[in-house]
Amino acid sequence: MLLGESALRYIKVVHYGIGPIGAGLVKYVLQKEGVKIVGAVDVDKNKVGKDLGELAVGKSIGVKITDDAEGLLRRAKPDIVIHSTGSYLQNVKSQLFQIMDARADLISTCEELSYPFLKHPDIAKALDRRARKKGVTVLGTGVNPGFVMDTLAITATGVCQDVKKISSFRIQDASIRRLPFQKKIGAGLSLEEFKAKVAEGTIKHVGFAESIAMIASAMGWKLDRIEESVEPKIAETPVASEHIKVEVGQAAGVDQTAWGIKNGEKVITLNLQAYLGCPDPKELIIVEGTPPIELTIKGGVHGDIATSAVVVNCIPRVINAQPGLTTMKDLPVPSAWFGNSRLFVKMR
Repeated sequence: MLLGESALRYIKVVHYGIGPIGAGLVKYVLQKEGVKIVGAVDVDKNKVGKDLGELAVGKSIGVKITDDAEGLLRRAKPDIVIHSTGSYLQNVKSQLFQIMDARADLISTCEELSYPFLKHPDIAKALDRRARKKGVTVLGTGVNPGFVMDTLAITATGVCQDVKKISSFRIQDASIRRLPFQKKIGAGLSLEEFKAKVAEGTIKHVGFAESIAMIASAMGWKLDRIEESVEPKIAETPVASEHIKVEVGQAAGVDQTAWGIKNGEKVITLNLQAYLGCPDPKELIIVEGTPPIELTIKGGVHGDIATSAVVVNCIPRVINAQPGLTTMKDLPVPSAWFGNSRLFVKMR
């Protein structure tokens, strides 16, 4: 239902998942005018019953965390739910359906939801059907996948008459990231331990294949296949963060590459190098086309800060979007917004 500006006071938000990323999302939402947090969900018994603000920003905001998602959604009637509980769509799909059944728009940091048509076409179809039936919009996004290595690369091609290849490189100094991230990239492991965890699937950035598929879809390219490689970034000198010390010969982090292959040629390349002691962090996008494009963000983009920003900055776009499952390539380009409730025109 569309309402005039005078009828709209604020958008009601529920946070679903209050881990490190979820807490960062709360912190950024609290900075926004025209938005009100009306509830929070987490299954961690150590968080249930506590004030959301105390956990996220160190001060009370009068919102208690509950593990009764269904009851909260029924009572609070949120306009949008910010979901951050897991990377794999199969593991979180029941939560997504639960949110849609409450007739709330939804933005999730689930990496596989950023382009679910690749690995989970049946789930994607079911999500889209339910979203349309309930009149809500569903989006998976974040800094990566979601923006830096895919949406930004797609946007860069907007000035090209012809595109032959797209490459996106994310080179990060992981020493400034939180401890779970440093563990996730294998910092401090022996090479044997690193390889074992790669084989287990516990060291791998989730979302590369989804980013490649989204770029290919935007270009209208039909890929033969997507290939991936995960290798250790080996420390040549001792390096350390606040949490982890890495000796020479150990893994300082990860060097992961994925390729989108079309007619036997690598037309899309994504490379993530995240490691302790990185001397020259940056984001680099190269478009081989007419004209050729090269974009560099010196120093790189801080992943935790940017994830919160991308998700929250997409709220106006999702609120105003047509019902259904959507992706970042299908929405208007997001932008930062500051205290402008006029961005919100749709309420149910």
